[in-house]
Amino acid sequence: MVAAAPSSLTARDPVEAAHAVRVTDLAARLAAWLEWDDARLYAIYLGGPLHDIGKIAVSEAILSKPGPLDADELAEIQTHPTVGARLIAPIAPTREAIPYVMYHHERWDGRGYPTGLAGAEIPEGARILAVADAFDAMTSTRPYRGALPIGRALREVERCAGTQFDPAMAHAFLEAWDAGALESPRAWTTLPVSRALA
Repeated sequence: MVAAAPSSLTARDPVEAAHAVRVTDLAARLAAWLEWDDARLYAIYLGGPLHDIGKIAVSEAILSKPGPLDADELAEIQTHPTVGARLIAPIAPTREAIPYVMYHHERWDGRGYPTGLAGAEIPEGARILAVADAFDAMTSTRPYRGALPIGRALREVERCAGTQFDPAMAHAFLEAWDAGALESPRAWTTLPVSRALA
């Protein structure tokens, strides 16, 4: 059953599956840059692929909608962290992934979802995943917009440090990017932050 849920999401949306792989890779590389120990790295490799598993309960029409979501659609998409956490909670081997699944859309300023946690209340693993998830989302083509240039996405990470993102995680992401430590399976075009933010 542990493999069944990710497989269901992969079969339904291969683009989402590729996103999960890239997010996991970025988060793990950032954690390695921060010298996280093996136990915390393991939790990333478990939680990263599962972070959006709750989207299997979200309407395909919403996930593929080319325009902005209305209030009801937004409310539905915002259920996916809670649904995902509920899906994996009964499965002992995946319980360590719950913070990644449940809290990756929380914001440092407390304006995220589903619970409105703020600052250090947000589990550290979810804070690292939030930066990786947002960066990959920004630099990927979505039904509602094209991929942003990497330089613009890096500027957004910098701009949102302290509001959307844990500032320490955001700045570490930028430093690790600049150092070439975040090479990804997507074969990112290397653009040092020092030039991108100029």
